[in-house]
Order: sequence, then structure tokens, then C-alpha cells
Amino acid sequence: MNASDFPTIRDICKLVYPEDTPYTEEELAKHKELYPQGQFVAEHLATGNVAGVHFSLRISMNDYHIDDSWDVLTAHGTFEDHDPVNGHTLYGADVFVSPEHQHHGLAHALTDATRKLAVEEGLWRMVAGSRLPGYSTVVDEISPLKYVQEIVEGKRIDPVLTAHLKDGWSVVKPIQGYLAHDPESAGWAAVIQWINPDCPPPPGFELR
Repeated sequence: MNASDFPTIRDICKLVYPEDTPYTEEELAKHKELYPQGQFVAEHLATGNVAGVHFSLRISMNDYHIDDSWDVLTAHGTFEDHDPVNGHTLYGADVFVSPEHQHHGLAHALTDATRKLAVEEGLWRMVAGSRLPGYSTVVDEISPLKYVQEIVEGKRIDPVLTAHLKDGWSVVKPIQGYLAHDPESAGWAAVIQWINPDCPPPPGFELR
């Protein structure tokens, strides 16, 4: 990720997350400073423009609660809680693809690159939050737990969580208030994780 990419990343962020304030260029610069190898950018070969990104940082989940929000886990988007020494979990803070480049496998490729980083650095798992943009349409009919269960069982499709499950993630639990502004998900998300098969949990850690 280069400084010249920052304006385009901000533009894509505005398109993908219209309800949220996009990253500032100062925040993107801080991400690169703190953990450069954890910030992935996919470029459109024909134009050299940014097509998608995957941002990550290392954290110790023993310092947090499983129900903590994105703001808490990312130090309000600054990544200043990145812990290169005790951070045994790679936290997938964000992945988004420009609308004109979606449905071409870019998010999958970016996630694979991030998993490779987790393996290279000997991290035992990746954790992320999956929005549930289909839930707002059935919020009066079904509980969030049942909604997630039916997605896991293949009885229901959610635009985001279903894609994550196909990409090898597993669900830990649904949580409320993960994102500050996500009316499509009615305020709910699913905590998801990917376990590195080559790395056991560090001492004192539990799979949860």
C-alpha cells in the first residue's frame, strides 16, 4: 500500500460503506507504519488503480471480549493496538472491493493473501466480523442466532456471511453493535474465525 493509493482507497470506502466515515489518509498512513505487511492492495492491471484492499493487525484476544466492537478492536480505526509481540491473532479489520471489480474473486484472493501472512508469521488464527446485510429484512421474524444458524446450515443465504463461509471461515457467535452504522444488518454481525492448522493455540488461550 502506497501513499498514492490513499485517495482511491477512501473513494472506494465511501462507495462500499456509505453509512460510515471513510478512513482518513492519516489513518491509512498509520496502518502502513505500524504493520505494512498486513495491509494488502489489489490493483487493476490495465489501469494500475486500486481495485480492493484487505487491512489487518495483530492483537491478543485475551485483552478483549468476544463481543467487542470494530471500534474497540481497531482502536477506532487507527490500529494503534497492533501488538507485534503478543498478538497471536490476526484480526481482519476490513476487506472491500470497488463495485466495478466485485464478483471476480478479489475478496477471496485478498483473504488468501492474509491467511498466508498468518501462516508465515506463525499466528494460530484469524478473526473478523461478518456483517449480516440480509438480517434487516427478517428482523421481526427470526432471532439473529437462528438467522446465523440457518445460514451455516445452508437453509438461508446472506450476501456477506454466506460468502465468508464458502471462503473457509467458521462462525463463533452473532454479536450486536459490532459496527456503529449498519442498518442493513440491524446492528448485528457474526464473529468469524479461521484456524491455522499448522499452529496450536498459545498457552493460556482458548478457542472461543
